[in-house]
Amino acid sequence: MAVLVALGSFVMTLVGGWTAQHVSDRRHLVLGFAGGLMLGVVGFDLLPEAMEGAPERIYGVPAALLLFVGGFLVAHILERLLALRQAEHGAHQPGQVPQVGMGAASAMVGHSMADGVAIGASFQVDSAMGLTVALAVITHDFADGFNTYTVTRAYGNADRKALLMLFADACAPVVGAASTLFFTIPAQALACYLGFFGGALLYIAAAEILPEASHRHPARSTLLCTVAGAVLMWVVIGTAVD
Repeated sequence: MAVLVALGSFVMTLVGGWTAQHVSDRRHLVLGFAGGLMLGVVGFDLLPEAMEGAPERIYGVPAALLLFVGGFLVAHILERLLALRQAEHGAHQPGQVPQVGMGAASAMVGHSMADGVAIGASFQVDSAMGLTVALAVITHDFADGFNTYTVTRAYGNADRKALLMLFADACAPVVGAASTLFFTIPAQALACYLGFFGGALLYIAAAEILPEASHRHPARSTLLCTVAGAVLMWVVIGTAVD
């Protein structure tokens, strides 16, 4: 049942990626919307789950928040190191680092696999809980597919690579759900991962995606798309939780 339900995530992820692929003439609007979606996913989904699953404090700070900041810093350091390396090799567009886009997309694939594990683990409790979690995952997998394709292309990767990462992201929830037939990941470890990934995703949204969206098109429509993306995730996640 968990694997069958996870197939809904597969379809919704591909739909999100297809949508991102066919609006290239409005790239600034796509990036603005994607940045808002990322912000909403981090603030309304990942961070609350991480805080609930890993509330233990280390020197007065919840472990989930420490990992959140750690994820942000690791993403920043890796991006700077990759940018310097590409500049040393005479890159013509030092602002675009394809490896960063692939790394961000890979992190999203890992997040989607964790979503699948969450579906499978919840079904081990009971069917009602499994369906509730699956609804939340499937609903925001549109944003996952949209963001995976967008962030891969935004850093100068070829369309073929973006589609490959999109397909991997679509398959990840199914693989994650199937894995729970053999073993389960401890809840605290999963919460720690979500905190770390949330920090990395926030860096990509705030330091890369949103500035790029406004760089060439500093229009009100871009800002409205960003706000719309965040509000949409608020409504989607709030509806799924209720």
